[in-house]
Amino acid sequence: MRRYRSPLAFGEQKHPVTGQPFHHRGIDFVCSEKPLFALATGTVVGAGTDAVHGNYIITKYGKYEVKYGHVAEAYVGYGKGVVAGQEIALSGDFLHFEVTFAGEVMDPMEFLGMVYGNILQLQSMGMKGSNIFTNMGVKVRTDYDEDQEEIEQMMQRWLGSYMLDIMQGTYVPPKRMESSLRNIFAQSADKNYFYEAMPSIGNPLGLSSRGAPLAARFQNLLIGDFLNYMAVRHHVYLSTWDEAQKKKFLSRQLPTATS
Repeated sequence: MRRYRSPLAFGEQKHPVTGQPFHHRGIDFVCSEKPLFALATGTVVGAGTDAVHGNYIITKYGKYEVKYGHVAEAYVGYGKGVVAGQEIALSGDFLHFEVTFAGEVMDPMEFLGMVYGNILQLQSMGMKGSNIFTNMGVKVRTDYDEDQEEIEQMMQRWLGSYMLDIMQGTYVPPKRMESSLRNIFAQSADKNYFYEAMPSIGNPLGLSSRGAPLAARFQNLLIGDFLNYMAVRHHVYLSTWDEAQKKKFLSRQLPTATS
């Protein structure tokens, strides 16, 4: 990944002109006349000029909004749809990059780390996209169906951090998860479940309805470990859980190594 110098970081900074302290909502990069791309499939929800960021364009991906400021030229107009990788603008002498989630400002480097982590994970799996709730033509039911929408929103924000922490060894899934996954793959191979259907982005192993029960077990393990990570590292739980459910969930998890 090519790096560009950042003249002004996120958070409490000194204004480069006045010298006064202020809270910088984004980060600035020196990257004169560089193409700017959509980071996911979404919509342009803002385009214009303001006194602070000059020409700008704002894209919306789910609950995320990304603002590109000081652009030399915008190629996509307000209200238009964009797809991941689409060139949407050209930077000026430098770029102001700002991110909000559900209206709350977040550190753009956290967001970029999440995006990069997702890209690395999908590349390692040989995929360009994924949906953990894929149904393979039938409904794959998990223990978390009632909370599917909230879990997907959590994954949109935290899946990249989860994968990066696993790769860096700062979060280690319970050992029983690995043994359970090996067991599921062994059973699937023994029963010839793989490649019964045409492989796709959401179903890369080509599982058919025959493999739905094992697919459900597989998804339960992955979702459960992600929720374990959220609880252990970030003290975040599903909003539908009461204290008894939190304790019951954590009691099922083996001790997890963290740095």
